[in-house]
Amino acid sequence: MSKPNVAILGLGIMGTGMARRLLSASFPLTVYNRNREKTAPFLSEGAVVAPTPREAASRSQIVISMVANDDASRDVWLGEQGALAGSAAGSLLIECSTLTANWIHELASKAAEHHCQFLDAPVTGTKPHAASGELTFLVGGSTADVAAAQPIFSVLGRETIHLGPTGSGVLMKLVNNFVCGVQAASLAEALRFIEASDLDRAKALSVLTGGAPGSGIVKRVADRVASNDYTPNFALRWMAKDLSYALQEASARRLALKTVTAAYSIFETAIDEGYGDEDFSAVSRFSSRHNSKLGKK
Repeated sequence: MSKPNVAILGLGIMGTGMARRLLSASFPLTVYNRNREKTAPFLSEGAVVAPTPREAASRSQIVISMVANDDASRDVWLGEQGALAGSAAGSLLIECSTLTANWIHELASKAAEHHCQFLDAPVTGTKPHAASGELTFLVGGSTADVAAAQPIFSVLGRETIHLGPTGSGVLMKLVNNFVCGVQAASLAEALRFIEASDLDRAKALSVLTGGAPGSGIVKRVADRVASNDYTPNFALRWMAKDLSYALQEASARRLALKTVTAAYSIFETAIDEGYGDEDFSAVSRFSSRHNSKLGKK
């Protein structure tokens, strides 16, 4: 059987890796990115470059969005030249970005009005996982639509977890990311405690990473601290965004996520200090101004 035409909307760190995986598997691919400079390499690699999301969608049976936030998603789907207007009835629309459940439900409703199928399918993993096809898809939507997307998911990821109806995927992704963010912020504070106590940092990190606290996130941040390399695989500002979305969703459910609130404050301080575009592990570099901020609350 011939492979379906696929569109990738958004060529950031994750979208770029996903697009190249699809090309390597010989899927006919159309790409769109707001900054046209990022599309140039894909033209030489065999992809079609569309000037608008609408045109990208009009060429495709499956349309995948991987963008920064709710506003970017709304623009790429429903903007003046948005993808939804270009999507034919029966198309499968997949939103892989980390967004709010409210927006996902609105987008799913708009997709249904256009007689399109829809999945929210955010991913776990970072730049190397996208490049190597080792993402995990956290999916909300119908069983039939998940099955229809599986040929794509199997190229891009190592696992697909169908969590339930529309919105389930993004909610699970927010839970996943707030746990990661809290751990990273906790290690950032531990490093300040270690330094203030004149402990040997390398030995202290060895104890933490080799013992019970040594989760994958703790080890990852510790490795970045040891190498002093904060080249972004997942930018700090996007982790802060995900924490804010988690707080928003919790508030809608009358929940107070106290550890997330504290972690978000630490990430906001790191952004204020200029680390927003570095890897989220750069939260370890936040200064003592965080403590003074908390003291004023």
